[in-house]
Amino acid sequence: MPSEKTVERLSLYRYLLYGILADGERNVFSHELAGMAAVSPAQVRQDMMVLGYSGSPNQGYEVGKLIASITEFLDDAHGRNMALVGVGNLGRAILSNFAGQRSRLQIVAAFDVDWQIVNRMVHGCWCYPLDKLSGVMRDQDITVGIICVPPAAAQEVADALCEGGVRGILNFAPYRLQVPDHVYVSNLNITVALEKVAYFAHHSPVRLETPSREEAKV
Repeated sequence: MPSEKTVERLSLYRYLLYGILADGERNVFSHELAGMAAVSPAQVRQDMMVLGYSGSPNQGYEVGKLIASITEFLDDAHGRNMALVGVGNLGRAILSNFAGQRSRLQIVAAFDVDWQIVNRMVHGCWCYPLDKLSGVMRDQDITVGIICVPPAAAQEVADALCEGGVRGILNFAPYRLQVPDHVYVSNLNITVALEKVAYFAHHSPVRLETPSREEAKV
């Protein structure tokens, strides 16, 4: 089982590789990818060993093949269905981001308690009343949940997701969830992330930038 950091890096590599491909590049060297990902070339090569993928000393990695290799490693071949709970401003933004994407991760159901929102489509996703959650999860084979509710409601929502058979939760609520051992939770607190950025923006004497592909070659 790879570490959390390894999975995070592989996901980041894939994101960067799609950008490289969009720029018309077909090959990338480890030091170029390392510069974009803010890691060492040795770390990139070590992560490629986890995939069982190797490049050429003269041409580096083939971008398309590397994307396919990462996808095979990270993604379930049959895809993963996700449920989003809390269709407020953040929830709507997430639904909008996923709308129309042909991804193996798909939000197939949304839930809320506001009767002005439920029983209609929101950015291409049907929004159900929250009390329908367990049944819909079973019917649609949903194994991943996204929590976008106020902190006071987060644990109750997490409990309902776990009862519905969820195996992983992405939690945007500033609340430490208690879940069974078999359920993986990732907490994302936007306020904490922004405060960190603001702190270093104020205190850093040098502007830190991700090098471009041309700069990384130097």
